[in-house]
Amino acid sequence: MQYPAPIAHLIESYMKLPGIGEKTATRLAFYTLDMPDDDVYDFGAALKEVKEKLHRCSICGNITEQDPCIVCTNSERDQSTIMVVEQPKDVMAFEEMGEYSGLYHVLHGVLSPMDGIGPEEINIKSLIVRLQKQDSVKEVILALNSTPEGESTAMYISKLIKPAGIKVTRLAAGLAVGSDIEYANSITLKRAVQGRTSI
Repeated sequence: MQYPAPIAHLIESYMKLPGIGEKTATRLAFYTLDMPDDDVYDFGAALKEVKEKLHRCSICGNITEQDPCIVCTNSERDQSTIMVVEQPKDVMAFEEMGEYSGLYHVLHGVLSPMDGIGPEEINIKSLIVRLQKQDSVKEVILALNSTPEGESTAMYISKLIKPAGIKVTRLAAGLAVGSDIEYANSITLKRAVQGRTSI
């Protein structure tokens, strides 16, 4: 027996989310069907609002409602340091830590030739242009996840930046190899930032 078209469409939509298979998507679809109308409309409005009101900062690439974002326009932040991260959620992890006061640059991914992701597919070019324009930058911290892709991306960026005479560092011990920054606690992140090393 086939599901009615609206439910089938909702199941397919949920399956587009990472880690959601057909069984979980089916459960979520039927749960959504049983939700109060106001909750469903609020959920739909939240999805629409995220797509309509959020965009990438033209300077750092982080998600923002205003352009440039509040970090890039904050003159009280340390203008001599840029921390390069993979995703916007990594920025939030460091901001919650409260120990880093510099700027950010969000790549929106890492190099992965096997998946067809090269330098043009992520936000590297704008970082190089930014460094050429902002001569106040003295250090770039590569805060990428300790995965093979993260490591190769860090080495690639390091080779591009070093000739400009800018100090390039990595996060120090405390982050386990293969772990994601977003899941690290604030003490681990603090130690990693404080003990960063040159590449």
